[in-house]
Amino acid sequence: MAARTDDQSVAQRVLEHIERGTTDTGAEVWREPVANYLSADRLAGEIALLRRVPVPFCPSAALPEPGSYVAREAAGVPLLAVRGSDGKVRAFRNACRHRGTQVANGSGCARSFICPYHAWTYELDGRLRHVPHQDGFPGLDKKTHGLAPVEAQERLGMVFINQEGSASTFDALPELIKPGRQVFAAAERELDVNWKIFLEGFIEGYHIRFTHPESFFPYGFDNLNLIDLFGRSSRITYPFKRIKKLETVPAAERKVEGLLTYVYHLFPNVLVTILSRHTNVVILEPLAVGRTRQITYTLANDAGEEALAEAKRDQDFVGNVGAVEDLAVVKSIQRGIHSGANEVFTFGHFESCIVHFHRALDAALRG
Repeated sequence: MAARTDDQSVAQRVLEHIERGTTDTGAEVWREPVANYLSADRLAGEIALLRRVPVPFCPSAALPEPGSYVAREAAGVPLLAVRGSDGKVRAFRNACRHRGTQVANGSGCARSFICPYHAWTYELDGRLRHVPHQDGFPGLDKKTHGLAPVEAQERLGMVFINQEGSASTFDALPELIKPGRQVFAAAERELDVNWKIFLEGFIEGYHIRFTHPESFFPYGFDNLNLIDLFGRSSRITYPFKRIKKLETVPAAERKVEGLLTYVYHLFPNVLVTILSRHTNVVILEPLAVGRTRQITYTLANDAGEEALAEAKRDQDFVGNVGAVEDLAVVKSIQRGIHSGANEVFTFGHFESCIVHFHRALDAALRG
């Protein structure tokens, strides 16, 4: 499944499925214990995993200029990502080296970071610049009291952070967010669902006809998807019916923009959905076995005011219709796991991205 992933090959694969009435399928049925959605010990292991692997923290476009920063918790740890005066993105543990107060909140642009408690001041590169009344701290070495760094790298149009590792390895994914794209919306919300249940709804198309009968299904297909695997990550392709117009276009000239949706799952907890006019970066932060913080950044797929207006219209439809339908289903699943009806959830051949996710997660947790 990992071959033939360029747009022209994707178009050909979709057209072949339409002609045959088929879809990509997996070779394995996976039975995930329901206990794994309810166990506090299991959740602790999952959060520990999020700290020791590279995870997208925000799009690069969320840090557009020197001094731009994003401060939030990731895997329960307060972190700060900032673009320095040299254009490089760095990340730090968001805690003053004096008494641990967070030096930044939310997002914005700053020339330096000043602790709100005692005004210890840090440069954009994390160096401690100023300590008021420094004579009260004899022997203090500013060079060893800068903000505590964590590994940060820009890849695929995003900032990846690895809290507890170095020399990270990455899945070989294609470029996801092109340079110069604009973040036009960012939002956070907390949901009373397990993070894995919420994630699973993004990466299978078996439900489209039944969950979205009047929103997405009239424009798409019943259970027709492409599956591509990239190491522990994956991509599912949701084609629209209008892709059939490419049948008369020479293969080398086929363009798929506006004819399908790509949903990338970046292992473990991030989704990048590339829709007709906009892209969402969705980060799922587990808070408890039945609670998740969702952070979403939305970007226009092209530059310019007209493209931005189209992206906003596209976002309104997807966010106001499809997302509501999906959320109702995942909340129902969350309630259902407490019923005692199921000891396992069974993921079949049409849900192979979910199978791939659970296989990779199980292996990572086993070490």
